[in-house]
Amino acid sequence: MAELNPKELDIEDFDYCLPDKQIARHPLAQRDRCRLLVRFQDGALEERLFCDLPELLPSNAMLVANNTRVINARLRFVKPGSGARIEIFCLEPENPADYERSFASVGSCSWICFVGNSKRWKEGQLVMPLEIDGKKVEFCAERLAKNGNASTVRFSWNDSSVSFSSIIHAAGEIPIPPYLNRNTEQSDSQDYQTVYSRIEGSVAAPTAGLHFTPELFENIREKGVECEELTLHVGAGTFAPVKSETVGEHEMHSEFISVSRKLIERLAQEADRPVIAVGTTSVRTLESLYHLGCMCAEGKAPDEVPQWYPYSDSHPALTVPEAMRALLQYLDSIGLDRLVASTRIIIAPGYEYRVVKGMVTNFHQPKSTLLLLVSAFTGGDWRRMYNYAVSSGFRFLSYGDAQLLL
Repeated sequence: MAELNPKELDIEDFDYCLPDKQIARHPLAQRDRCRLLVRFQDGALEERLFCDLPELLPSNAMLVANNTRVINARLRFVKPGSGARIEIFCLEPENPADYERSFASVGSCSWICFVGNSKRWKEGQLVMPLEIDGKKVEFCAERLAKNGNASTVRFSWNDSSVSFSSIIHAAGEIPIPPYLNRNTEQSDSQDYQTVYSRIEGSVAAPTAGLHFTPELFENIREKGVECEELTLHVGAGTFAPVKSETVGEHEMHSEFISVSRKLIERLAQEADRPVIAVGTTSVRTLESLYHLGCMCAEGKAPDEVPQWYPYSDSHPALTVPEAMRALLQYLDSIGLDRLVASTRIIIAPGYEYRVVKGMVTNFHQPKSTLLLLVSAFTGGDWRRMYNYAVSSGFRFLSYGDAQLLL
């Protein structure tokens, strides 16, 4: 266990001045032509373009990206009679709780949601008329119960040939981050998705991946870099600033992860290959895999990584191959070829990285858990990098410029 106690960190030490004019409201026309700040292992900084990535990655690297797809999670209803506008923001499925089964649901399903203007909607159904593939569909929402700061909402519709995936595609809109300070535009439907997004479930994009193009991936593979995928469905809490005074008082949200047996096998067998994560969501998933393997070795079910588990004095000190083999034995015991779990891991200074040797990431909000993650990876060097980026006019946050940290 590291001497530095992350629970005692003062979040004010992770604040910086972000000029509003440097928050990118829209992406560049060419995704891979954004600026790229490279921090090499010796701490040297170099400014490049994102399309230079193939020559910057180690030739024997494994590049791992998050293939989650952002759903149209923001639903806007009008309450009958009063005309009150009620916004429902879908967070995660409740019944069925499995993402794939929920999106395939016909007739009805329930989700945990944030409800805007909730005082104006305490009971009764909200109704939204839709037209899907030429069919007129009546889409209804009913608020069932409070669920912490959120609510359980039951959705129903009167056509059993239509899936919930089709419903929200027609009824909702892409939930761009509030710090963009604008309404969702039609262009966001494409701009706020990675070119490799496939698995529906996120309410925010894994934004480091927005810079990639099919041509760039082709150039990366031509260099001999292996490309792999995993899934973490990004939750609404991912980009939220830490509001407590210390990191230890901050409660991390839970996020769904899914990783193939093939990737776990590669991590077990190819320990000398440097793993480069695309985005902090891939970082969280890869590092969580290690700790899930350690939980298996302790005889615990690998269902969720607790927030502070990596810092525990009793944490088993396994190598990465040993942790991955423990996961493979678990998959063998249940007869599955994919690990599905969740993670509440918080990566902050004092954390020891196990799997990830490099990352592609954007520039993050002040006092955010993502900035803590970057600080942990760079040995606290984040402020020098961010001062350089601010003074050099880099574009920040979701649609902004990128970093390569090695």
